[in-house]
Amino acid sequence: MKQQTFISALTPIVFLIGLLSLNVFLYGDNALGGANQLALLLAASLAGIIGTRKGFKWKDILNGVSKSISSTTPAIIILLLIGSLAGTWLISGIVPTMIYYGLQIISPKIFLVAACIICAIVSLASGSSWSTIATVGIALLGIGNALNISEGLVAGAIISGAYFGDKMSPLSDTTNLAPAMAGTDLFTHIRYMMYTTIPTFIITLIIFLIVGLSFENNQNIESVNNLLSAIENRFVISPWLFLVPVGVLVLIIKKVPALPALLAGTLLGGIFAIIFQPHLIVELSGVEDNFIKSSYITVINAMGGEISIQTSNAVIDDLLSTGGMYGMLNTIWLIICAMCFGGVMESTGKLKKISSSIIQYAENTGSVIATTACTCIFFNLTASDQYLSIVVPGRMYADTFKEKGLAPENLSRTLEDSGTVTSVLIPWNTCGATQSAILGVATLSYLPYCFFNIISPIMTVTYAYLGLKIKRLK
Repeated sequence: MKQQTFISALTPIVFLIGLLSLNVFLYGDNALGGANQLALLLAASLAGIIGTRKGFKWKDILNGVSKSISSTTPAIIILLLIGSLAGTWLISGIVPTMIYYGLQIISPKIFLVAACIICAIVSLASGSSWSTIATVGIALLGIGNALNISEGLVAGAIISGAYFGDKMSPLSDTTNLAPAMAGTDLFTHIRYMMYTTIPTFIITLIIFLIVGLSFENNQNIESVNNLLSAIENRFVISPWLFLVPVGVLVLIIKKVPALPALLAGTLLGGIFAIIFQPHLIVELSGVEDNFIKSSYITVINAMGGEISIQTSNAVIDDLLSTGGMYGMLNTIWLIICAMCFGGVMESTGKLKKISSSIIQYAENTGSVIATTACTCIFFNLTASDQYLSIVVPGRMYADTFKEKGLAPENLSRTLEDSGTVTSVLIPWNTCGATQSAILGVATLSYLPYCFFNIISPIMTVTYAYLGLKIKRLK
């Protein structure tokens, strides 16, 4: 087997970046409709060809791809369930009810701050940014649209809050994974993260507050009243409908796995649709003489396919539509293609070669932590999975941190500050593709407004170079 060189390892990445840039130039927001998926497959093919020429067996490369794709199986199933949940929560009136009450409570000036804090609290309690965005996040996006606030800006506030809670929650899988890779314990890791995470979140809230203060409180009163009337005319609005999202959050807080919790939320949404919105059930099914038949048809259609509810207001019509499981297939396609590329790159040793070539130039504390942070982001870009962006750098740099006399919590904090939060900023990463699909907002549209996610790696590197809160081994 020939020695893997830095140039040969980097070539597929340069090729991929070139194709992705061309796709953005030619296709714009439609690049995720197939062009980027094919770019990932072509780059994976090039990586495979280089790998075989270096002596790697094709069978081993395929096994690496298979292992990479299989690691995303839970994420794919969660995506499908989130699609079905969105469908039943729409026809049951759960999401419209959240929007209805939210429009009456939240002022435009404080909406972005409120959205960020609400998502932070829910995510902190549940330990899941995905579940938070798929439930309260969708409703908050609807409220923001009704208030005529940019979708990208609202999505940025939602994602910033959700990832703060996910990052700091002891129930989060990434929060448990990072200290395990670094060699420290969970609560030491969380306490040490507070030094960088809380200032970052405060800065994020200040930015959203400044942006929100530029909005006029009374600029949308008439349009909001029209939206409220349109919702009232199509749905039965009741506080009882909040039992379903509350129930799902309780299940997650009780450490029920995400899959059964989301399935329970989907089925409850269908039951509540039959109870609270019987007129809508009949209308959407087209069957008037058999309510059992119409109930089954409408609920199944909402879970599996596209549903669109028309009202007297064109603005609210855009909010009252969902693609169900079918609407998630394009995202799943992207994830599978990204995992093909990541699997080839990892199985042929290219990712390891690139990272090991870089770390040798890190001499002081600042450069070691900066290199680790860049490596986490690099793995999010290339391996397309936030877990790999934590696991691989964690394994690679654990000994380096010890040799430099740095306590393992420095590494675990860097993994979270750079790996967990930046995954959602990359369109072909599992997190970026998922949140874009859930919210219906392009990744590049919300990326500039995810202030928490952008500032986090900068904050951890700044602390390192300034020597702030850098714990040394005794």
